[in-house]
Amino acid sequence: MKRPATQQQSVRIDYVQHGVGRVELRRFDPARDSFVALTALLHRAFAPLGEAGLNCTCVDQTVETTRSRATRGDCYVAVCEGRLVGTMTLYAPERDAACELYRHDDLASLRQFAVEPKWQARGIGTLLIAFADHWAATRGYAELALDTPQPAAHLIAFYRAQGFRIVDFVRFDGKHYDSAILSKPPVATRTLANWSHRLSVPAPVARAA
Repeated sequence: MKRPATQQQSVRIDYVQHGVGRVELRRFDPARDSFVALTALLHRAFAPLGEAGLNCTCVDQTVETTRSRATRGDCYVAVCEGRLVGTMTLYAPERDAACELYRHDDLASLRQFAVEPKWQARGIGTLLIAFADHWAATRGYAELALDTPQPAAHLIAFYRAQGFRIVDFVRFDGKHYDSAILSKPPVATRTLANWSHRLSVPAPVARAA
């Protein structure tokens, strides 16, 4: 059963580097946000996995699929100057989840997690996971879990760096690859300000065409 929600808050993080702008972490709001734009963000973020032959749902899912997945949980977005630059959806236990672990009463899960490619490696993914950690802990969940393609070693390394550990492998229906299931005990902070902090944004690196 889903735990009672705590008071919803918008969290704003000011980047250190001049000219980057302000990033706000808040709930997805259908009144001002677009499921079309959210779907496009997911497509762009997952394109490298698709090009590697991994048929992740987010590679080419429809707008209706995005809407359905987002509204089944609590969807959050990171926004900068009116543009979506990151997203995730947090789920309570689901009795009919394809992953057996996601059915456990004491576990929350993080899905539809993505950061705009041009904004990756700037701390936004870490921020989203920190909020997911807080969200799960303050609702009394003992574990926060997610899944990622097992061949995507860079993603597994990223999640391990955030404190996740591999607990299982699952072949979801229709996929050409096994997914690693990762989990961690969530940690609540006393106030959101404890983990809302200034993030250093690295200068863009020039790459050869």
